[in-house]
Amino acid sequence: MSAPSPPRPGPLSAAGRFLAHGLIRFYQLTFSAFMGRGCRYMPSCSAYMDDAIQAHGVWLGGWMGFARLCRCRPGGASGFDPAPARADAPFYAPWRAADWRGPRRCESAPPQDDGR
Repeated sequence: MSAPSPPRPGPLSAAGRFLAHGLIRFYQLTFSAFMGRGCRYMPSCSAYMDDAIQAHGVWLGGWMGFARLCRCRPGGASGFDPAPARADAPFYAPWRAADWRGPRRCESAPPQDDGR
């Protein structure tokens, strides 16, 4: 028995995703070229937002992308940070699915042996 497939997006949702993708692509081809390619994260913030919107819709994916833009600041984290494949957040509180602090480096590090 296989897991049920996720529901297909309706025509309004698909149109919103298409429009958001077009706006993000326009930004990538125009304004992004003037601002430089010195991104702290991989993938870039615009690619992250596009991936999040395509995977989770404009409402939830937009909040995830906004959180990523807020993390991209001096003193913030950096590195490989893809859009999550799964997000659990109610419709009325989409900010709960967004990662506001960035990837945690110390969570994947092995514990240090102090030599005692």
